[in-house]
Amino acid sequence: MKRINFDPYLPIVGVVGLIVLWYVAVWCRVVDPILLPSPTDTFAALYKGMDGGRLGFDFWRTVERTTLATLIAAVIAIPLGIVLGSSERLYRSLEFVIDFFRSTPASAMFPLFLVLFGVGDATKISVAAFGAALVILFNVAYGVMNARKTRLLAARVMGASRLRVLTDVMLLESLPATFVGLRNGVSLALVIIVVAEMFIGSTDGLGHRVFEAQQLFRMADMYAAIFAAGALGYGLNLLFLLIERKFVHWSGK
Repeated sequence: MKRINFDPYLPIVGVVGLIVLWYVAVWCRVVDPILLPSPTDTFAALYKGMDGGRLGFDFWRTVERTTLATLIAAVIAIPLGIVLGSSERLYRSLEFVIDFFRSTPASAMFPLFLVLFGVGDATKISVAAFGAALVILFNVAYGVMNARKTRLLAARVMGASRLRVLTDVMLLESLPATFVGLRNGVSLALVIIVVAEMFIGSTDGLGHRVFEAQQLFRMADMYAAIFAAGALGYGLNLLFLLIERKFVHWSGK
């Protein structure tokens, strides 16, 4: 099969095209200039905010919350996913509950977590961890259930115990699906954290920065915070993708 080589600079074309369209929209006044500042003003606000400004502090507060929520989700969901995936009957008996809560919008869970944890970081982190954990659990369980039967049979024929098969074969076989779950989970955790920072009594974070700038009609600052959130999401997803390529090099083989 012929290998397809991708030019690493191709994604820049889309970025440049977006900025050009943005300049054209501003120049043609497609939108009121007050509501859509130029890319120059927006990126100037982004640089100023990240270089010792308030935006930099808010950025790291969101990173802290998202990282903590993802870690909590991973610590809970990965072992549980392996256990559930190793017994398909057990997973099928809980499948409706898992899918039900996985399909429930996380924002609908805010009132419940507010009652349980009150207004503060605990609510933001716990609801993000809850949403991310369900995504990770789903992927890990299916990764274990879809482990290659030949490798499982080979391990059992060679006399490996059930625990050894679980840790040495199923765990490794499920790693590609686990990383898919982690990438989706961290993205979902970031979305939930940013939304929670907007509406659940926050005094910092990117969500708070977007909401405050919009309320004060500082549109360049608002777009700067939005771009910072987008860059954070892209960076976290890329980080997990690079880790996966380095440590799960056997994926698909």
